[in-house]
Order: sequence, then C-alpha cells, then structure tokens
Amino acid sequence: MIALTGHPRWKSAELQAISSRESHAGALSHAYLEHGMACLDYLEGPFSVLIMDKRSSRITAVTDRLGLHPIYYAQVGDGIVFGSSASGVLGHHEIEKELREDGIYDYVYFHMVPSPVSIYRNIKKIPAGHFVQLSNGALNETNYWLPRFSEQTGADIASLSVRLKNLLKSSVDNATDNFATTGSFLSGGLDSSTVTGFLSELHPDAKAFSIGFSAEGYDEMAFARITARHFGVDLNEYYVTPDDVVQALPVIATSYDEPFGNSSALPAYFCAKLARENGISRLLAGDGGDELFAGNERYAKQGVFEAYQKVPLFLRKDLLQPIVENFPGNFGVLNKARSYISQANTPLPDRLQTYNFLHQHSPAEIFSADFLSAVDVNAPLQLQRETYDRPADASTLNRMLYFDWQYTLADNDIRKVSHMCAVAGVEVTYPMLDESLLRFSLEIPSNLKLKGGNLRHFYKAALTNWLPQDTIDKKKQGFGLPFGVWMQTHKPLQELAYESLLELKKTRYFNNGFLDHAIELHRKGHAAYYGELIWILMVLQLWMAKHAN
Repeated sequence: MIALTGHPRWKSAELQAISSRESHAGALSHAYLEHGMACLDYLEGPFSVLIMDKRSSRITAVTDRLGLHPIYYAQVGDGIVFGSSASGVLGHHEIEKELREDGIYDYVYFHMVPSPVSIYRNIKKIPAGHFVQLSNGALNETNYWLPRFSEQTGADIASLSVRLKNLLKSSVDNATDNFATTGSFLSGGLDSSTVTGFLSELHPDAKAFSIGFSAEGYDEMAFARITARHFGVDLNEYYVTPDDVVQALPVIATSYDEPFGNSSALPAYFCAKLARENGISRLLAGDGGDELFAGNERYAKQGVFEAYQKVPLFLRKDLLQPIVENFPGNFGVLNKARSYISQANTPLPDRLQTYNFLHQHSPAEIFSADFLSAVDVNAPLQLQRETYDRPADASTLNRMLYFDWQYTLADNDIRKVSHMCAVAGVEVTYPMLDESLLRFSLEIPSNLKLKGGNLRHFYKAALTNWLPQDTIDKKKQGFGLPFGVWMQTHKPLQELAYESLLELKKTRYFNNGFLDHAIELHRKGHAAYYGELIWILMVLQLWMAKHAN
C-alpha cells in the first residue's frame, strides 16, 4: 500500500504518464516494485510518502528533500504511528502527551524544536531528505539524499544568467494552477520581487500582498511599492499594529503543534489573511533564494573570520592573541578585537551561534538546576555539527547553505509560512525551492554566489535590468516584527509579556531571577535583542498553557 501527499513531479516520462493516467501513488507503486527504495531517485518536489510492503513486512515513511511536507512518528510496541502533525500522532491512545526537558531547552536555543526530535518525549519528526523504516521491529532513519555540489570552473556567466531566468519563470509557472486566484507575498526583497515579477509576466492581472510596520527600520513597504509599480502589479497593503499582536498572538502561538518562536509568523499570518479576504486561494512565497544563492549576512561574515586562520599560527598564538587578551582596559576597539579573535578561533558551525541567548548567558543563569540535570546542553551543537559535516566535497559556503536548508528552511521558515497560511485558509507554494532551481544552484561556483563580500553576486548580476535597481541594491530585511521596540511603550504588550513571564515562574524550568532580569535587560539594554528573548518565553508559556497537559 502506498499513500502520497503533496505536489510531486516525475523525472521519468513513463512514470509521469502513469501518474497522469492513474495517480501519483500509482506511479510510485510502479517505481517501487521495479527499483525498491531507489524509486525516490525518480521523484521530486514537495511530498510525503508512506509505503507498506507486506512482502517484506516493512513500513517506510519519506519526506521530500527540503522538508516541505513534514512527517511526525512514534513507535508503539512492534508498530509505528505516522502523521503530518504531532497532534495527529498524539491522537493514538497509547502515546502519552509528555514534554521533553531537552525539547524545551531546544526551543529556547533554536526558537523552535528542530528535527529529528520534537517537544514530546515519544514523538520524533523526519528531517528533510530522510526516511524512517520499520522492519522486524527495528526502526532506522536513513539520509537518502545529499546535494552534490559540482561547481563549474570557468563558468560562462552569460549562459548561466539566461538559464537562471528561464528556470525562475518556469518555477513560478509550476507553482501556479489558477492564475485568477493566485497571488504572491511581496516584501520588496530580491526573492519576493522575483516571484512577483514572473507572476506578472505569466498573468497580467497579478496581485501581491505586503505587510508594513509603523516602526523605524522595520517598514519595507516602500520597496514593495517600487516592485509593484515596476511590474504593474496590484499591491494590497496592511499595516500590523501592536494591538494586532496582542489580539492575535495567543491564537497564533497555540495553533502550532510545537512551540514556535519566530516572531515573523505574525506578519506572515496577517499577509495571508489579507490575501484570503481578497479572494486568493494560493500564495507564492519567496522563501529559499537566500539559502540557494547565498543571501544571508552570516555567509559573508564568516569569510572575515576565516581570513584570520590564514595568518601564520606563530603570529596568532605568540603575538596577536597575547597582546589583545592582556592589554589593559575595556574599550570599544579593544573589545571588538577580543570578540573578533574569539569568534575566529571558534570553528564552524559553532561560530554561527555566537549571539545565541544560550551562549551570551550561561544555561545555569537561565534555567533551574533541577531542570538542567535532565538536559544535555551539548546536544544542540552536536546536532548542528552532524548536519554541517554531512555533505561531501563541499566548500565552507556550500556547507552553510546545506546547513540552512535544514535549520532555516525546513525547521523554521517553511514551518512558519506553511502553517500561517493554513491558519488563514490559503495554500502556499515555494517557487524558489523548485528542485530544478536547487539542482542549478549546485553548479554555481561559491565565488560567484558570494564574491568579495557581495551577497547573491551571481543572482543580482543575472537579474540586473530586469528587477528594479533599488531592489538589487536593497539590504536584506524580511517581515521582521518590531516587538521589542513596540513593547517599550505599548502597555497592553507589556502586560501580556509580564503576565506570561509571571506564569513561567510557576514552572520548574527557569530561574525566576532571570525572568525578572530579562525584563530589565529589555528596558535598559538592547530592546530588539532582548525583546526577542521575551517573545520566545512568552510564546512558550502561551503554548504550554494549552498543550502541556
């Protein structure tokens, strides 16, 4: 028996014909009978699959290469329970709804709970590009797909640029079924502008939807309007207010199967809700371009630290580090030098977590001793190291990209956007994550993706004179929520936050003194940084109030 969900595509014309004549499940059945688990080589796109093979007494569950369709599971005796959500798996009467201490720690560390674990003690989820298989009572997880980065030396930039534009347009076309009821998210950044632009070429009456904030440094509506004018798109706008957050957060926070602390979930929800109210049933999201073509600031930043390792060891160890570490004083330039050397001496991927709350503050400061006694505080870094080291023959940049396919996309942004669209009643597709684009990105040399600190170098060069120049030059921002800034003056937000932290004091998880200290850090320190800390704690409390028992 085979069950298949999603919108897969077939690499074989024969299997595509069977799919059209019968069903996707029918095509996969033919492929499985002929090729066994190698049938996955012929399947691409967003999907999840369950295969029950009575001949070999084997059950296999598969999620797609980028984790667009998640699968949760739990072993029960000699059997296994699968579901597309944790709540679905929890519906089985033998599975207890018990939280993991490590799951709570993971949430505070990552602001979500990453695969392969979950917040629940007896439930796991399948990472992107993996399957789990139950055979003769033994359960095994297998990584069935890894990218093969085949960087082309001496690549012809002009021909690569033409290929990119053609692939982008076909990816938008593939992601759309009814142009009349399809719209796009539009932040005004590279990817949402790209998707919107090609949607407008395919459908002259295209609609786009954008969210703004009345907060300095957060509002990108001006860039969304530039893109909309450039492509002649009907732009629909909504400005999120602090009152919107107070009203919507308790609903949004508790709607997730696991605590989810990415604050941009709220603007994604309001954008999808706006689209639904305007007759849209499917939205095209721009997520993924930065992770395929090197658009995140941390990629460029690592090059600065990697350069330090090229300084001869004796100079670093016997001269530079002793001078900086022992020089008297505590002032700006010296502190930056100390921070630089400390980060440069920290290997990847650990260095990516330099500004994590649980690296800026010790776990013992944040959590109670009783709670920490049940937690492996080294597990998050170990999990990240295993993911980072997985690709073979990959450059530092490409390792970071693959790393982000799991932690930034599958476990975070895709989970955020897909669920918020579902709550709003809108389907979402991801043209930038079309597997034709994914395969193409593997060919682009690292020094073209990121050149001299210039993020998305190749991508920007390829789309110059097609995208607005303001979009090309724009600094990456996204739908970031100005919660920490708003909380400084908005009393209802303060009350919601303070009440939530007060309720957290009733748990055995946190040091109560730190919860008070977090509020002071927000008031007197970096409002945006510590506002995010208060946000994730507030979301955790709201979620636990509904789901913990």
